[in-house]
Amino acid sequence: MPIEFWFDFASGYAYFASLEIEALAERHRRSVLWRPFTLGAAFKVTGAQGLSRTPLKGEYARRDWQRLARLKGVVFKLPERHPKVGLPAIRAFYHIDRVDPPTAARLAKQIITGYFRDDLDTDNPHAIAEVASPLGIDRDAVLAGINDPEVKAIARQHCEAAVARGVFGSPWIFVDGEPFWGSDRFAMVERWLSTGPW
Repeated sequence: MPIEFWFDFASGYAYFASLEIEALAERHRRSVLWRPFTLGAAFKVTGAQGLSRTPLKGEYARRDWQRLARLKGVVFKLPERHPKVGLPAIRAFYHIDRVDPPTAARLAKQIITGYFRDDLDTDNPHAIAEVASPLGIDRDAVLAGINDPEVKAIARQHCEAAVARGVFGSPWIFVDGEPFWGSDRFAMVERWLSTGPW
């Protein structure tokens, strides 16, 4: 079964996880099922708010993200007007995912790295279409997909399904139905994949 990788495009911790999830899966001969969603759907249930908007926690997270970037040797630049909801990005993903999941996964990686490296505006459909173009995805088709009522419904259903399964944070990983919250759980996920349940 694939490793399910649920994440919000504006999640700093999901960004770091996205850089490592496929290598982790490959070590255990698994694939990755990329599943973007908006944390706003979970916040409606939990009553919480985004980490970046929470006093004290937001300041700590910004410091921690920079520390993680130095530790891992990767670029990390918090975008202006962070966090963004990113519905066009989520809808573009599910539009492509209907017919070509591997390309949708590549698009997801381009979007989340673009957000945290190049200030990609995930709320701008044209910016998302621009990112999709080098992957061989027609810009006009992406724009049409983002506005397609069926795609909007699919994206909404995935958000609702995430919450129904207990997802309240990002990143969130399911391994054979077992939930793991946070990029700091990768060592635990690795052990679970190696030894099975304990």
